Amino acid sequence: MVFVPPTRGTLPPRFGEGVKLVPDIGPSTLDAEVYRDPARFQLERTRVLNRSWQIICRSEQIANPGDHHVWEGHGESIVITRRPDGGLAGFHNVCMHRGTRIVARSGTGARRFTCAFHKWAYDIEGNVVGVPDREDFDPQVLEGLCSPAVDLDEWGGWVWAVLAGPFVAGPLLDWIGPEIAADLGAYHMEDMVLVEQLVWEVDVNWKVVIDAFNEFYHAAALHHIPAQDVKDGRSACMDVFGRNGMMVVPLKGVLDRLRATGDHQGLAICHYTLFPTSVFNNNPEHVQLFRSVPLSVDTTRFETWELQYASDDPDYRERTAKHWEHLKVVVAEDVAEWVNLAAVKRSSAYTRNVFSDHEAKITHYHRVVEDMVRGGSGLGLEP
Repeated sequence: MVFVPPTRGTLPPRFGEGVKLVPDIGPSTLDAEVYRDPARFQLERTRVLNRSWQIICRSEQIANPGDHHVWEGHGESIVITRRPDGGLAGFHNVCMHRGTRIVARSGTGARRFTCAFHKWAYDIEGNVVGVPDREDFDPQVLEGLCSPAVDLDEWGGWVWAVLAGPFVAGPLLDWIGPEIAADLGAYHMEDMVLVEQLVWEVDVNWKVVIDAFNEFYHAAALHHIPAQDVKDGRSACMDVFGRNGMMVVPLKGVLDRLRATGDHQGLAICHYTLFPTSVFNNNPEHVQLFRSVPLSVDTTRFETWELQYASDDPDYRERTAKHWEHLKVVVAEDVAEWVNLAAVKRSSAYTRNVFSDHEAKITHYHRVVEDMVRGGSGLGLEP
């Protein structure tokens, strides 16, 4: 199979004449307590994270009936299983008897799950189907007992979930929005395969990770990119759509061709922020997902997923492998800088963040978080 790169085709232009460099948001400041207040983090868990569509795993990781994936983050644990009909089933991984975890790890071929503590059994929908010494329990309590369900869908080769359950966040494609669904969808991630996944545990708030991938401003200093890329990067275009956003960055000498053709997918690096915990870093030939998984107010599991197209083209495979090795070094530089952030996160001198108009996506992102913390939907915010 010969690799064919993605192209913009008939999609709207995201770069070039008539396209704004930045949305009309402007500079802003943000109180440091947004990143370190434990009470706020609890509100973010219940009002933002649990009520949002989040990526859980690749569809290929649970491809066959009975394959199941255990996901854990921000105090929650869920298990998602591939049904015999090819659909998905998922529920909170918590035994309704004494509150222990039912399934300890991901696996294959499951028909039911059994809690190791007292052998309570659950079907793949989370219904209690087996209770030892059932006659000793109140039958009314056991009637219809199940672990709470999560909402599930698949798009782009990814499994997505809403932990607060069905009918909370609305349809997945509405959450992604038509602009991002079309633009990010042009990469056909469902045709890609997972090559590698890197995981770090970092001592910073989960939003620090998302901030890092929502601007190009840090690249010159932290990643030591060539002077021409620094100059060309000043022409990066960004925009926001609903809760989400994107950025087109013209690096590696593509600026003139990008201006002439407008083909941002085929030439530039495109970032897509999928609120609340995911950022896609799309190179023309391969894609990375940067995912922030909150563990506590100031501890985060940071994951980097490398996707490449299923191709037997040796030149394509060599190019992408080489570029991926380079990108691993770049990502490690971000992780190392979070150590410096962690070292002073409780300092009395750290009182606020100051964002420029070229960090507008960060400003918008935090306005969406704040709106949802206050009970809103995160939509309808003025730029």
